[in-house]
Amino acid sequence: MAAVKIYTTPTCPWCKKTKEWMKEKKISFTEYNVVKDEKARKRMIKKSGQMGVPVLEIGDQIVVGFDPKAIEKALKKK
Repeated sequence: MAAVKIYTTPTCPWCKKTKEWMKEKKISFTEYNVVKDEKARKRMIKKSGQMGVPVLEIGDQIVVGFDPKAIEKALKKK
């Protein structure tokens, strides 16, 4: 499976749901806390065009929010 970058905040319930779902599916990911990591926050905003989380970066695909179908589709493209 492809490695996924996920941009999150500690208080985001959809971030937690997304991470739990990916763990269940055995999808490896690297998490970036955009509250603590200013560089990651700027990168997320530049790539996604918005400030809401979660944002997933899968190859050259960006998925905003918890969207299992979009995540699986992006993983297949990678």
